[in-house]
Amino acid sequence: MPRYDTVIVAEKPGVALAFAKHLSGGSYRRVRIGKVYGYEFEYKGGLYLSLGVSGHVMDFDFPKKYNKWRGTDPRVLFTVEPVQVVRRGAWKYYDALRRLARDTRRVILALDADVEGESIAFEVMRIMRSVNPGLEFRRAWFSTIIREDILSAMENLREPNPNLANKAFARMKVDLTIGAAFTRALTLSVEKRRRVFPRGKFLSYGPCQTPVLYLVVKRALEREAFQKKKYYVLEALVRAEGEEFKASANLGFDKAKAREVYARVSGVKRAAVTEAVYDVVQVNPPIPLNTIELERRASSFLNIRSKEALNIAENLYQNGLISYPRTETTIYPPSLNLYRVAGRFRKWEDVGWYVSKMIEKGLKPTRGRSDDKAHPPIYPTAAAGKAYVVQKFGEKAWRIYELVVRHFLATISEPAEVEKQSISLDLDGVVLKAEGKRVVYEGFYHVYPYTRPRESPLPYLLEGDEVEVVSLKLAEKTTKPPPFLSESELLALMRKYGIGTDATMQDHIHTNVERKYFVIRRKRCIPTVLGKTLAVALYESVPELVVPEVRGRMEAELVKIATGEKRPEEVVDSIKKEFLKYYDKLVEREDDLAEKLIDALVEVYGGRRGDAAKGQN
Repeated sequence: MPRYDTVIVAEKPGVALAFAKHLSGGSYRRVRIGKVYGYEFEYKGGLYLSLGVSGHVMDFDFPKKYNKWRGTDPRVLFTVEPVQVVRRGAWKYYDALRRLARDTRRVILALDADVEGESIAFEVMRIMRSVNPGLEFRRAWFSTIIREDILSAMENLREPNPNLANKAFARMKVDLTIGAAFTRALTLSVEKRRRVFPRGKFLSYGPCQTPVLYLVVKRALEREAFQKKKYYVLEALVRAEGEEFKASANLGFDKAKAREVYARVSGVKRAAVTEAVYDVVQVNPPIPLNTIELERRASSFLNIRSKEALNIAENLYQNGLISYPRTETTIYPPSLNLYRVAGRFRKWEDVGWYVSKMIEKGLKPTRGRSDDKAHPPIYPTAAAGKAYVVQKFGEKAWRIYELVVRHFLATISEPAEVEKQSISLDLDGVVLKAEGKRVVYEGFYHVYPYTRPRESPLPYLLEGDEVEVVSLKLAEKTTKPPPFLSESELLALMRKYGIGTDATMQDHIHTNVERKYFVIRRKRCIPTVLGKTLAVALYESVPELVVPEVRGRMEAELVKIATGEKRPEEVVDSIKKEFLKYYDKLVEREDDLAEKLIDALVEVYGGRRGDAAKGQN
């Protein structure tokens, strides 16, 4: 007889523990299945076992005979069908799942409720069915690991969705094929001419990774092409009603004319107000938080890299503090009780009084346009203080948690009001301008200080008033090139072009940093010599390999698998054929491409000899 009535397989150990805690009422036992720990408990009269697998258990690779770089023409890889293999480091989970397959009749797949989670669910099914073909599998779908959601998921089990899983598997197959073929082709084309790679180094290409690099390099090239020009500004410090403020006039690029103007007005001590505008504008609160916005705002507001921010958010989710952080949705579903969520923060930090005020007035949340039909936007699921979060998870975790809480509270808050101020002055025929800003109603800024503007209020003046000129100077300035892309801007561009998914975008940035194709300093992405040379050389040889629109088209085709519009084999075959054309085009221009790459590699590695390592895709 099977030992367990039901086995619950979660994507992470923390989620497995949450299921055990909430379903057992806290009465669970930690047990060992091979080299993996699980949680044994009783639920509704049956014996259950909850286990976390820590992500994908299986991966795709080529049959072994195709994994010898120098013995296989990379072009052949486009005709080879990848096979599923146990992922490195996942053998203990593979073994535990096979053991449990013999000890149960039913398996509940409590993997994350998204495309990746569904693909892992089908990996689990394949592993366990290989031992026990008669197993029953059901799917639990949830967005938080609070008790109510877990109980609801258990009461509303569904069938696993093969279309979602096949989308993920198709992406894995094409990314493996394209990444491996071009990584090997680039590396071997250089090695045939000069052995410049130290041991373990190679030229890496990825169908998401490399378009991301191109976006970074494109901005860097725009900076290089920028022509600096000197221009001249008349800067005045003026006084009115006891208040001093600055006003200025751009005198253009002609130094002689600028000096002439300055000489004419330098002795003038009074200026007349020709226009004074004070407009109060409404500033709306942010829309609900999805994955990309969490990563962008963590980078911009907190100076925490996107990959680290998502890892921290995952940990907070597993410990019951926030909802599932991988979501594209920016609309709160009707099923989410906003009053209950907000009510948890009536006494939280310095915002409790404002939360109570909003609840009493009635909550009117903002809303975006995106709804992935899988998860709600990211929101806090428990109220925790700074001391607790810092002690258990660290200072950065507190900052991410605080951002999630404050963002949620901002979305149910009132708009702010900001007065935009503008004064024009006539200084003997020269028009001086002054701009100011003042917050006149705090609104959501009470809970969301990150976007509160820096105030620079001007005095209230009327047309015809006169101001005293305290000082005047002619300043020489230089036009500035566009800045390097910030990580926040890069994420926005990736979303625009459809490069990667909400779950993987930060990984593609991180891969480029690991490959030393660009670095991130002071929130800016700066390409290295090698990264710039690779992106430019590929663009000049086969632009389709780097321009982001190509990956966007690929993602659009993959979506059709999830919706059932196309079969996975059809999409995979079509993408492979497209990239095979690009491969042949690359080979035709191999000589010129290799020479450009060798120059950069010699500069980076100094022409040392070494062996190429097995590439990653």
